[in-house]
Amino acid sequence: MRWTASHSLRPASRLAAGFAKPSRTGRCDVLDNERLATIVAARRTPIATRGGRLAQHPVESLAAAAIRASVDDAGRSVGRELTVADVVIGNCMGPGGNTARVAALAAGLDVAVPGMTVDRQCGSGLSAIVTAAGAIRTGDAEAVVAGGAESASTAPVRMVDGQPYLRAAFAPAGTPDPDMLPAAEALGRRFGIGRELQDAYALRSHRAAERAIRDGRFADELVEVGAAATDDGPRIDLERMLRRFPPLAGGAVTAGNACRVSDGAAAVAIVDDALRGSAPGLRLVASATVGCDPSLPGIGPVGAVERVLAIADVSLDDIAAFEIVEAFAAQSLAVLIALGLHRDDRTDPRICADGGALALGHPWGASGAVSVVRLFSRLVRAGAPAGSLGIATAAVGGGMGVAALFEVVR
Repeated sequence: MRWTASHSLRPASRLAAGFAKPSRTGRCDVLDNERLATIVAARRTPIATRGGRLAQHPVESLAAAAIRASVDDAGRSVGRELTVADVVIGNCMGPGGNTARVAALAAGLDVAVPGMTVDRQCGSGLSAIVTAAGAIRTGDAEAVVAGGAESASTAPVRMVDGQPYLRAAFAPAGTPDPDMLPAAEALGRRFGIGRELQDAYALRSHRAAERAIRDGRFADELVEVGAAATDDGPRIDLERMLRRFPPLAGGAVTAGNACRVSDGAAAVAIVDDALRGSAPGLRLVASATVGCDPSLPGIGPVGAVERVLAIADVSLDDIAAFEIVEAFAAQSLAVLIALGLHRDDRTDPRICADGGALALGHPWGASGAVSVVRLFSRLVRAGAPAGSLGIATAAVGGGMGVAALFEVVR
């Protein structure tokens, strides 16, 4: 079976050597009348399970590590010290006080560098990057650092009328507002995605991450935090354990085919093309944020991806790499089935080719930015030719989806 003429089911680890330059038609040059915003550096911390190896590091410390590494990498890439105009960081769970500004100072940036914290739940990190790129495209800044950070381990307890709560409402009273677990179960039922298929998709993610670690494909994107130099995931013995996990809500979702709540951060350095010079990178081509039925919040990436493709006038066949935030196997599969990227029990090999959040963990506000770091590694670091396209996308609580389309430049 073949997905397209140029993307057969070859091993994911060999994609970098087999990229076909995508066709360039119509509006893929949508930025011609604007400045060009390009990511020239992308780094992330290890991802650790809540209460684990990063539990003693507050969110601003995690963000600072990724910010500092990205700024240093960018300076080497463009050949001069980067003068950062702003820092934009996505974060969901606090502690408030403008995490981006605190992290910028903790990273040792000049006191003149401001900061803005973005909350679009699981899309926060990706939305922060899109927001920062907008400042470049309009000429308001020459260099901006953006990303996301989450410390589930140190997130404060939130209370109303003396009662603690786990999350705020994503929708007003009287409107469907399911928690993510029952929402994933609902998508599984809607798309006929049973336990066996969910387990198989989760195992695919873990095995892909195992290959990536073995082949050293995470090494250049990771920045050490304290004693943590590697991710907690994947679970090496997951295949043996999968059938033993009981359902979490009486359905098909289990701890084996759902992501682990995690700590981590990711950041990228985005520059104007006048500053980029000949440095390789990922240029933002188009982005979209959409709303969807709040009773099925996990389906949001479908509309976001479709809108991005329409804006750029390209098709799924033109995309060399996809990164989707894998919150649940059921939710990810529903999106992929709706987009035509999973069929006949086979997942398109361009999807999370080195594993995703199911294998590595899901630090909510950071995961969208982690997806962009992964695209940078899969395309720029792996040597994909100029013109190769990648998409990062995430579902958002409350019924939203965010997606961004990037192009390799060299």
